Amino acid sequence: MNKEEYLNHIDEVIARGKFKDTWESLSQYTVPQWYRNAKFGIFIHWGVYSVPAFGSEWYSRNMYIQGSKEFEHHIKTYGAHKDFGYKDFIPMFKAEKFDPDEWAELFKNAGAEYVVPVAEHHDGFQMYKSDISHWNAYEMGPRRDTLGGLSESVSKRGMINGVSSHRIEHWFFMGHGKDFESDVTDNEKEGDFYYPAMPEPDHFDLFSTPYPSKEFMEDWLVRCCELVDNYNPKIIYFDWWIQHDAAKPYLKKFAAYYYNRAVERGTEAVINYKHDAFMFGTAVPDVERGQFADAKPYIWQTDTSVARNSWCYTESNSYKTPNEIIRTLIDVVSKNGRMLLNIGPKSDGSIPAEDREILLAIGGWLKKNGEGIYGANVWRYSEEGPTKTVEGQFSDGAETVYTERDFRFTVKGGSVYVFAMKFPESGAVTVKAFADADASKKPVFNGIIKSVSVLGFDCGVTYTRDENGLHINAPEVKSEYPVVFKITMK
Repeated sequence: MNKEEYLNHIDEVIARGKFKDTWESLSQYTVPQWYRNAKFGIFIHWGVYSVPAFGSEWYSRNMYIQGSKEFEHHIKTYGAHKDFGYKDFIPMFKAEKFDPDEWAELFKNAGAEYVVPVAEHHDGFQMYKSDISHWNAYEMGPRRDTLGGLSESVSKRGMINGVSSHRIEHWFFMGHGKDFESDVTDNEKEGDFYYPAMPEPDHFDLFSTPYPSKEFMEDWLVRCCELVDNYNPKIIYFDWWIQHDAAKPYLKKFAAYYYNRAVERGTEAVINYKHDAFMFGTAVPDVERGQFADAKPYIWQTDTSVARNSWCYTESNSYKTPNEIIRTLIDVVSKNGRMLLNIGPKSDGSIPAEDREILLAIGGWLKKNGEGIYGANVWRYSEEGPTKTVEGQFSDGAETVYTERDFRFTVKGGSVYVFAMKFPESGAVTVKAFADADASKKPVFNGIIKSVSVLGFDCGVTYTRDENGLHINAPEVKSEYPVVFKITMK
């Protein structure tokens, strides 16, 4: 279908479906149970920007900003922008080592339940076979439907397949290339790779001009719906600029189309969004590189990365430790969230050793302790101890330092799971949340404990309880990672 035919098709699906393109109708949406149960997913930033592997995944924008480190690096390494522009990296993006089965097996071993590769980033290069644009991985670069191959491998291993679209920022992403003589000035009409390359606005100006055009937004809508039709993703993640006023009618149309197509297929769908792009209750909110300080009564997600400085692979990535990421996962799950953890493969399709080691360490911990994570819910308390979570996006710039008095909680079935965020060498901890209510006369937990055990260790645990809390002693347990106690109730 061409664009006009596709737009008619979208209207037909909405007309015959349960969901209409209004917030009132979309408010019928409920978050699927499988997503409520899921706690850990893999995000993948991999594309043409992985070739220069410099700065970040925003190389395509920054290389055209005069005076930036990417601008200077580009001239020094590749020459003048008019002779070698961003598009000239495409033939270098060969993905010769890309093995979707190997990737999917790694993600499965990491304990992931869902996988969300970037289908199209701000640079406008589609990582899949498309009838909408020829600037895609099937026709150029790798000459493979990389998204399709990975989605199939992920699904075969029982994980949920998703996609992310960052297309909307392409409206302005290459605009700085018009400030001087570069190859961007050769792309002036719809269908060109860099088009439309508008002046860059204040990113959070919801009415910024030049106002995204009807032509551009219809193209955005069709691209998103093509992903739905061809790859049947159960999750679609959107980056931040969709909160722009120009996007609102198209967001409603997309959500109605996506949810109706899920109903037709007998599946259930999830949309991840940031800020207030969607009306609350019509999709799942996401906090980029950040968390909430308190437990929420609604389902939410954080997306973060193994590296602090970039979402894609670069030669100077600053990596987090597995321990830090595991602690983040625990804190997020205790507050009714789930974590989408990003990795950045190299341009040849190989996964860097650092990313691989982090994923396998997380998987090793989850294999022993996942009982308290997968399918778990928020307990009456989410946390205890002096260390409080910094709330808000982009708050993962420095590692949170936990103490031996910091605990997080989840509940599942007849058990409460207590996560000791920093386990002491002595093996002795006191959890105040379980203080004996009869003795203390305080409105604290007054359930009757049946047993206390420790996940992942074949050793005995002793415990006593008084007005100061539940005193657990597990001297044989030694771990640099969080230790999980299972408190089973009568």
